[in-house]
Amino acid sequence: MAHLVFFVLLFDGQLTGGFSTQKLTPSDNRKRLTVLSIDGGGIKGIIPATVLDYLDKALKAKDPNADLAHYFEVIGGTDTGGLIAAMLATPSPDDATRAAFTPAQIVDFYKQNGPHIFNESRPGNGPKFDGEFLHNVTRELLKDTRLSQTLTNVVIPAFDLKRQKPVIFSNYKLENVP
Repeated sequence: MAHLVFFVLLFDGQLTGGFSTQKLTPSDNRKRLTVLSIDGGGIKGIIPATVLDYLDKALKAKDPNADLAHYFEVIGGTDTGGLIAAMLATPSPDDATRAAFTPAQIVDFYKQNGPHIFNESRPGNGPKFDGEFLHNVTRELLKDTRLSQTLTNVVIPAFDLKRQKPVIFSNYKLENVP
């Protein structure tokens, strides 16, 4: 519920403040940083994707060339929110300045692939999903896109099951840890 409130407040702030049609850049005085944080939750990722679709349509009403990645200095997400963040920030193969996926396409992705990705193929304790289908479909969708190529900064926390340690995928460490 708190995440829905965040989206409503963000959307309300954009409506009352007016949508900017210019691509955001980091603030010179660093007093403001625009962050889109997308919660995980497996198949429930369709909910934030739907909210983002409404936001995207509102932005496109003002500027048909708007992409959500151009309105946030950082897009982050956990679990399925990380997948949404990656899809929003991946550049299109046809135009590297535009996003490869719209939120509407992400909603369709969940409708078509959700039952195959989130099929609870691993009973018992530990991860519920084996991740094989997800790995294959994301490799097909995102190709060989690297963090250095994303349209905006991305932060995706994850957990390495083999080493039993958290891992954070982020543009912020690229100079030191490519």
